[in-house]
Amino acid sequence: MIDETRARWAQGDVHYDGPSAFGNDWIHRYRLGNGLKVLVLVDRSAPIATYHTWFSVGSRHERPGKTGLAHFFEHLMFGPTENHAAGEFDRRLEENGAESNAATWVDWTFYHESLPSDRLDLAIELEAERMAKLVLQEPQVANEREVVANERRQRVDDDIEGAANELLYKTAFTTHPYRWPTIGWMEDIESYSPDDCAAFYRTYYAPNNACVVVVGDVDEPSLIAKIQAAYSSIASSIVPAEDTEPEPAQHEDRDVSLTRPTATEKLLMAYHGPALGDVDHAVLTVLSEVLTGGRASRLHRRLVLQLEIATDVRVWTSTFSDPGLFEVYATARGEHTTAELLQVIDEELARVRSDVVTDDELARAKARLELSLLHSLDTVSGKAEQIGFYETVLGEPAAAFRRLDAYRRTTAAEIRKAARRHLTTRTIVRVLPDGTEEPS
Repeated sequence: MIDETRARWAQGDVHYDGPSAFGNDWIHRYRLGNGLKVLVLVDRSAPIATYHTWFSVGSRHERPGKTGLAHFFEHLMFGPTENHAAGEFDRRLEENGAESNAATWVDWTFYHESLPSDRLDLAIELEAERMAKLVLQEPQVANEREVVANERRQRVDDDIEGAANELLYKTAFTTHPYRWPTIGWMEDIESYSPDDCAAFYRTYYAPNNACVVVVGDVDEPSLIAKIQAAYSSIASSIVPAEDTEPEPAQHEDRDVSLTRPTATEKLLMAYHGPALGDVDHAVLTVLSEVLTGGRASRLHRRLVLQLEIATDVRVWTSTFSDPGLFEVYATARGEHTTAELLQVIDEELARVRSDVVTDDELARAKARLELSLLHSLDTVSGKAEQIGFYETVLGEPAAAFRRLDAYRRTTAAEIRKAARRHLTTRTIVRVLPDGTEEPS
């Protein structure tokens, strides 16, 4: 029956582009005539469904002078539309037992609702409405400008780690748009006009730049018919081709300091790393677990447990569509310094480049990564987020399982080779106490 329905759709405005295996499940891919992608995974484990809308726009798609617009729209999209007053979006969802939220980062923006599956029509109605009929006038823009300016003050200007992380990216990147923060520079936030917002909205909030992901207890033919009815009249846009300059190679260390009201020194360090789709990305992710994954990891054991010169340490390989950073973050204990932290971290990274990690370390790192990934798929919303993220960044909705296979295949020799290739020249940010009290 479903195959016959898909065949009929193919004669009209809906195209069925085939299935993709997602573990033991299947993702079914559809495409409307205006370019909207729809990915459906039927999961009848509970009478709920989640509805995600992913847009291929993040801070990397902005330009100098108007940074932060992608994040700004995360706020605007909860405002009034032509047919719904301010606050009505949230009120109607809450009345129907739904949870909703949104997120923006360098490569993407997404909106999501989780609700009883028999109320899914509401999510379709509201998301289609705000994709096409958002109100972008001065009162709405002015109000959100102040909200976002305050958010920046709280999360960056008055937040030690936020300010340090912003400085790290600003220093490590000199050309690529990853050098500016997702929230934007304050002077840019204060300059947004309704015309700026309208131009951004017409360009990027269009069906041919979006992907709807639905996971849960749904009837697939009925769902696709409802999405077609709600979205097919929305016009596509002309999305400009990206004009991003690759980040040039960094040939010398960059070392900067930041003074803040902190009781202890903090160290942020980053090497230029591979893009998410690069074969080395999974390898360096395994290395990050060897270094800071749990109490038995190398850096935690040396810095926190043995030498007791740090209170915490963590490593992360950025999951960006273009080459990002391999980051190390550590907080000194008491009177210990960033110089002491850096010496020990350098020693451990030198060991990684010279010797292979042990079989026990490798097995433990792989087990932690596998558990983390599988845990993220416990809920329908977790599955939808994995599908939407990998579809938007890599064009592969089931790439989470390909990464799991890559973790399992990673060898100690590959870790050493990747460390030698990527962990060379770095950017260092030292956060130093300014002599005042640390804010509570």
